[in-house]
Amino acid sequence: MTVNLLDFDADGLSAWFAEQGEKPFRARQVLRWMHRFGEADFDAMTDIAKSLRDKLKAKAVVAPPAVVSDKVSGDGTRKFLFDVGGGNAVETVFIPEDDRGTLCVSTQAGCALDCAFCSTGKQGFNRNLTVAEIIGQLWQANRALGADPKGERIISNVVLMGMGEPLANFDNTVKALRLMLDDNAYGLSRRRVTVSTSGLVPAMDQLREACPVALAVSLHAPNDKLRDELVPINKKYPIAELMAACRRYLEKAPRDFVTFEYVMLDGINDTDAHARELLAATRGVPCKFNLIPFNPFPGSPFRRSQPERVRRFAEILMVAGIITTTRKTRGDDIDAACGQLAGQVQDKTRRTAGRTFPLQEVRH
Repeated sequence: MTVNLLDFDADGLSAWFAEQGEKPFRARQVLRWMHRFGEADFDAMTDIAKSLRDKLKAKAVVAPPAVVSDKVSGDGTRKFLFDVGGGNAVETVFIPEDDRGTLCVSTQAGCALDCAFCSTGKQGFNRNLTVAEIIGQLWQANRALGADPKGERIISNVVLMGMGEPLANFDNTVKALRLMLDDNAYGLSRRRVTVSTSGLVPAMDQLREACPVALAVSLHAPNDKLRDELVPINKKYPIAELMAACRRYLEKAPRDFVTFEYVMLDGINDTDAHARELLAATRGVPCKFNLIPFNPFPGSPFRRSQPERVRRFAEILMVAGIITTTRKTRGDDIDAACGQLAGQVQDKTRRTAGRTFPLQEVRH
């Protein structure tokens, strides 16, 4: 049976090489070729004996998900659509900024959590992505983007904030994270890799022990009644439990704060009273807030908060001493903005009555 070597983290690859009668350093060599150099051709791995290269060609492949489309926004944001088989596709977004290049990676085909304001959630859920499908998004994006004039990789930060809930695909997410951090692979620091969760409390505790990276929490409401409507997982893990999990996570986190993501919905969660309630709800949790102007999608009942309302909301938080940023809307002309990722999903949850989006080659 042919195996996809992108499905292995360093430990898994070493174990597979041992099964083939090979020494551990051979696994490290191949790991570097695959991830550091983006190589998929075993014959190009020139410091590996030809006998091993022949064995690899017979038993293994390096197979990332195929790029179906690659679109560039007017602001430089770049959205990739990847075919992950079975009629499913996932989206990945690269956001260039002056001081960093951030890749937003998907972890599931669709999402089962059904957050009220999210396009991905509205299309339903099919399955978890494999390790190869998660890390393969970074692999493909690195190859497409190349390097800067100094030879450094363009992608400096990764956020698991695309389609899906990363902690609902825990094992594969952690293996992909370990590859991102591995010096023989992508060599990113824990501070530059962020997992975003809607609040799966037990999995947050697991991540704290298994692979603590920077943490972002999709909060979006200051009280349980409203959050139950906007983020349904709150009915299982309400805000008080979520805040306690955040405090526990920070004991081992690479950053000394949690980022709370907060989508600004006109007349729903954006009043002065909501801001003051938010301060009370998060008291005792070292944090910063990232306010996100809502990005409309077809059929959504919500509207984006007015700029002055967002400014006033942020001011209340900042006067209280909380670092607060307002996210720039990036890539909305190619539906790459926060909450807009849709891809194509054969809906296992029946939320969209089997609605799919055709896979089409899009040229830019």
